[in-house]
Amino acid sequence: MLLKRIIPCLDVDRGRVVKGVRYEGHVDAGDPVEVARLYDAQEADEITFLDISASHEERRILLDVVARTAESVFMPLTVGGGVRNLEDVRDLLCAGADKVSIMTAAVRDPDFIGEAAVKIGSANLVVAIDARRRDGGALVASSRRADGSAYAAARALAGAGDSPWEVATHGGREPTGIDAVAWARFAARAGAGEILLTSMDRDGTKQGYDLALLRAVADAVPIPVIASGGGGSAEDLAAALDDGPGGGHCQAALAASIFHFRELTVGDVKRRLAELGIPVRPPSR
Repeated sequence: MLLKRIIPCLDVDRGRVVKGVRYEGHVDAGDPVEVARLYDAQEADEITFLDISASHEERRILLDVVARTAESVFMPLTVGGGVRNLEDVRDLLCAGADKVSIMTAAVRDPDFIGEAAVKIGSANLVVAIDARRRDGGALVASSRRADGSAYAAARALAGAGDSPWEVATHGGREPTGIDAVAWARFAARAGAGEILLTSMDRDGTKQGYDLALLRAVADAVPIPVIASGGGGSAEDLAAALDDGPGGGHCQAALAASIFHFRELTVGDVKRRLAELGIPVRPPSR
């Protein structure tokens, strides 16, 4: 039986772990190296490090922070944010990342997915998708405005879609007009090894994952989907990982707030998931 994974997420802004609600109102949650060590000790299955302002600020990811984090943990490390080209992918792997996550650059240049997959292998490539309901109100306030032509190729390759979710880029600041389910389907065909799927509407709310969104994408692609956005309890993670009719059908669940602010440990969550019948790697203590 394939074990489900529990993945704490480090949203990093200017070298500090932060956490907000729906991509706004970020509060400091500590030093990335110290936080990563904590989750390593708690026996998380993986850890995800996302430089959340790199794409918006059009700068490279903070490689020194990535390197210090990678040196401090033994669990697999996925890194994303500000990844623009194959050179950035190479530099992240050299800094210690096990997997690389791409989002904005992939939507701007869909060929980038296949190029990266060829270079590092699909197993090491994660395509991240920030999705929001089209009727969910305005996106995060920003002086930037989406350039329709910048996403024309991605829209054409994804094809028509009629789901209620739209892809956004630049940390959720730019709408693209691309159907989220259709884009996930294209990313899988293009060479992605996993989809990191975040509901912008649920991010940081601890109100539970958007199970309909997770299920729609997970059922549409032949690769693992990582649930993100809204996990507030072990039961929420269980729902995202549940393969039954009402579950999210995901292979992994990412969470931040409940772990960063010491509401639950990874071990607490895994023990409860096991009680609920979700197959996980049990903590050793």
